[in-house]
Amino acid sequence: MTVLAGIDLGTTFSSLAVLNSIGKPEIVPNAEGERITPSIVYFDEEDSKIIRVGIEALNSRHLNPDRSVRWIKRHMGDRTFQKNIDGKSWTPEEICSLILKKLKQDSSRENSNICDVVISVPAHFDEVRRKATMDAGKLAGLNVIGIVNEPVAAALYYATTCEVSGKIMVYDLGGGTFDVTILEVNGHDIRIICSQGDHALGGIDFDKKIIELFQQQYREKFNTELINGPEDQAKYEDEAEDVKKTLSRRPSAKKILYGTAGSLRVEITREQFEQAIAPLISRADILVEVILEEAKCKPSDIHKVLLTGGSTRIPLVHQHIQAKFGFPPENSVNVDECVALGAAIQAGLVQLRENPDQVSQGIAGGLKDVKLRDVCNHSYGTICAPRDPETGQYIIENSIILKKNTPLPCQSTQRFFTMVAGQTQLQVTITQGEDKDPDYVNKIATEVFELPPNRPANRPIKVTYSYDLNQRMHCSFEDEESGRKLDVEFCAGNNGELNETNVEHRATELQNFKVE
Repeated sequence: MTVLAGIDLGTTFSSLAVLNSIGKPEIVPNAEGERITPSIVYFDEEDSKIIRVGIEALNSRHLNPDRSVRWIKRHMGDRTFQKNIDGKSWTPEEICSLILKKLKQDSSRENSNICDVVISVPAHFDEVRRKATMDAGKLAGLNVIGIVNEPVAAALYYATTCEVSGKIMVYDLGGGTFDVTILEVNGHDIRIICSQGDHALGGIDFDKKIIELFQQQYREKFNTELINGPEDQAKYEDEAEDVKKTLSRRPSAKKILYGTAGSLRVEITREQFEQAIAPLISRADILVEVILEEAKCKPSDIHKVLLTGGSTRIPLVHQHIQAKFGFPPENSVNVDECVALGAAIQAGLVQLRENPDQVSQGIAGGLKDVKLRDVCNHSYGTICAPRDPETGQYIIENSIILKKNTPLPCQSTQRFFTMVAGQTQLQVTITQGEDKDPDYVNKIATEVFELPPNRPANRPIKVTYSYDLNQRMHCSFEDEESGRKLDVEFCAGNNGELNETNVEHRATELQNFKVE
């Protein structure tokens, strides 16, 4: 039997956990003996076939920052992003696959059969980003049996490890993203209610504020800039992260800044840091307000706030949570590890549901009481043109087919009609978002549906969207009279990136590179 694993593919750090023989998740240390691996890639200058991942890449990037890639998760599903190295263009999926390959290689020293995995993603990721994450896993040689939202994974681990019950909020502030989820916990029974998120709010944004403080003090002393190139930028990104971590433990942190005009000893206080990041924390506060309203909850309805993500160690985060809810957040587990541990539990639940004969009795027994009921994280619809009842004119609008927070698995069908006689094509657009105005939703896929010729207007088109328990969506458009059907599976290939065929081709290409 294969070993079941969960992977937290993080913006700044990643980790892998496996289920042991009795269904308990355990973090697998990397080759360097560390339990988390920096999510950074460095392309070796001397041997173009060698790619360094993790701490070696972090240390090497100062030699030539242009050959390193950091924080690639923020670009997942972005077909416009490419990193050009030695004449080869690397997509976000390929770069993420190198991080996943490193995790797989290192864990395989003790668990030779690791193959079946669940990978975590931010709750606010749309279908293109989710499929891009799955593609990255395939490129790394993994069988991705499911995707799990990061706050849900954390909740799974908390609920199976700690005494939690009632309405719970998971506050997930990581290196690059922020998610907040409200759920109901009854023993090991977990029911997701709703989620909100910000894809550009995390620890690296706090680091940037510290760099601004560095630059401000250096400029005031020498009337010149501290950072004058990518090497300086890389150096002070690391220094800023170190200061941030220190300020979570102490009231101040000291550093020596080395610039072209000379060196400067500086002290950053926690008060300065908190003033600098206050607007960022306010963005998180706003999302907390939004999700409470969406869940129809008052702060007093929330029994506990569970933390995950390294940036939740910042004292200001704890202060804001306590001020809002009247009690301190729960921090009884390692906030760097609980997502990977929960993803491993989800891997066990997926296999028990879909391939129970592939699960050992020990794991099946350990997970027999765990139940997870998730929801659709976004509303999904299509662009249509109904007639305005007052003017008789066609109006373009977004028609929602699957509503946000619908329990999974779910399926919904709506009927639309062709607009003109002789219509032989239909441009179908799949949207993600709540607004009726097409300008305010994400268009995540567009396809052309070929129709039979020589027909009158108002021919019925049946549109069906379904969302499964593994966080995968399927859309179909059917011409009811002819039976013609267009199926849309979510992959970045819908908009010109990877499809199933060239995922396999690129996976073969990547075997020519050695990940260290």
